Amino acid sequence: MSSHPPASPSHQPPPKPVAAPKEPAPKEPAIGFTRAGALWSSLIGGFLILILLLIFITQNTAETPFTFLGWHWRLPLGVAILLAAVVGGLITVAVGTARILQLRRAAKKHHAAAR
Repeated sequence: MSSHPPASPSHQPPPKPVAAPKEPAPKEPAIGFTRAGALWSSLIGGFLILILLLIFITQNTAETPFTFLGWHWRLPLGVAILLAAVVGGLITVAVGTARILQLRRAAKKHHAAAR
């Protein structure tokens, strides 16, 4: 068996940790979130969607026959799809309104019982 002499400790000082460069603090906006700002953003988004819908309708003007519960009529395809989307949205609003009213009624009962 060979024996090695113990390793002598090095006389170099331990390395100093390198400081990471400081990142600039994020700037806070001059004005925070406002409902008016949210409304403005929503209006811009809505107008962009409206422009896309108008392009879609003008490109799909072929008359298409429709039949529903014995009624027969003809509409441009783009208009028919837009009407279907509007009716679907109105049904969604009606169901959502009914649920909100139901939850408000339950909250009022709960609040009155807590008194």
